[in-house]
Amino acid sequence: MTVIQERCYVAGEFVNTGQYFDVSNPYTGDVIAKCPMADDDLLERAMVAAQDAFKPFASLHRDERADMLRKISDGIAARSEDFARMIMSEGGKPISLARDEVGRSIFVSRYAAEQAIRFGGEWLPADINPGGRDYTTLVRRVPLGPTLAVSPFNFPLNLIMHKLAPAIAVGCPTIIKPSSDTPLTALMLAQVCHDAGLPPGAVQVVPCRGSSFEKLIKDDRAKMLSFTGSDIVGWRLKEIAGRKRVALELGGNAAVVVHEDADLNFALARIVLGGYAHAGQICISIQRVFVHEPIYDGFIMMLAEGSKSIKSGDPSDPQVFCGPMIKPSEIDRVQAWIKEAVDLGGKILLEGKVMDGNVLTPTLIADVPREAKAYSGEIFGPVMIVNKYKTYDEALDLVNDSRYGLQASVFTNNVGRIKQAFDELEVGAIIINDIPTMRIDNYPYGGVKDSGQGREGVTCTMHEMTEERVLVIRV
Repeated sequence: MTVIQERCYVAGEFVNTGQYFDVSNPYTGDVIAKCPMADDDLLERAMVAAQDAFKPFASLHRDERADMLRKISDGIAARSEDFARMIMSEGGKPISLARDEVGRSIFVSRYAAEQAIRFGGEWLPADINPGGRDYTTLVRRVPLGPTLAVSPFNFPLNLIMHKLAPAIAVGCPTIIKPSSDTPLTALMLAQVCHDAGLPPGAVQVVPCRGSSFEKLIKDDRAKMLSFTGSDIVGWRLKEIAGRKRVALELGGNAAVVVHEDADLNFALARIVLGGYAHAGQICISIQRVFVHEPIYDGFIMMLAEGSKSIKSGDPSDPQVFCGPMIKPSEIDRVQAWIKEAVDLGGKILLEGKVMDGNVLTPTLIADVPREAKAYSGEIFGPVMIVNKYKTYDEALDLVNDSRYGLQASVFTNNVGRIKQAFDELEVGAIIINDIPTMRIDNYPYGGVKDSGQGREGVTCTMHEMTEERVLVIRV
């Protein structure tokens, strides 16, 4: 097959670096591209270009930046199948899920264009005491400055768009470091941004070693870091980030509560999808399922049967939802976690198998104790554990018994229980009567505890990338 040789995108130009690394298809193992490796000199050039671009870019009229975002949306749409195929080829995402991701990215850019026009400030009353009677107060939000964006492999387009589109909307130049597993989608996006007429330095894509990019993270010329990825890496980067603003979207250990009053057939179908789509390599994949004791025995039998129905294998097959793991070493790690869970007393209800193409089929384990990594860690693979609970209070306590707090869901039709979940669950979002493996692209998305800090969602990110400036006028 043809091996593409890519180029970095810096200061409005596609640049050869002379240093390359291989990008491989996780399913076939074939090398599909030679990706450029940005060195320290090129990263410095990118930082200077972002600095130089900041004031002119921020000074553009809102309708100009909105028009750029609409052009980016149209550009992704025009190449939607190319993007989907690239996401599948370099990341192993099943093609149906890859197409969904592209569709969401088209929406995010279009929605950011709308918010670029609406996003503003406020008038505040100054006459709240006699000393303010002769004053008027206006508050506007101004962009912070150059922004660094680090994205993971599992959503190589949409997670970048959730950082880039708000940055364009408010006028922050952005330097993107894509995952080394999936850099090609980001470089395709760079071409779309270039064609949309963004000024040099407004968007730059620099595949590179993490150690090299850390020099920019320490650099005070960058005013914000937006990172999505491992909690271990994310918190360490926060420590070295200096005075810049930091937004972290980190790991998860998503839990589902199934109470006896739920629509069990609907819950079953959704849980199976939420646990195994993209081989569980989603930070809000379902990992822990807690089932009310009166329905437990029957439900876990149905859950095991339903899990068998998930088709695994070739990600180019539109019927496949559980495709390859990103690396063979990830299969080894997940299998080691499964073995530990069983050694500690867990019972295999459905045993996963390793297939050709770096594919691990779904695994379902019951009665896993808390000390098992498969219970307490982020397994990031096609594995769910299912345990029973006696009381609803106990179920909520079990959900909260985690160092993570990204999203969780509860299947119940009782309004009082819904309110109690909203009051007590220590997560960024509670999904009622659906799975935590969902995200609406305009709501505040993010977690608590080790799941991160700050929120994404277009408008929320625009707030993160700006600060308030107050004007007080004596009239």
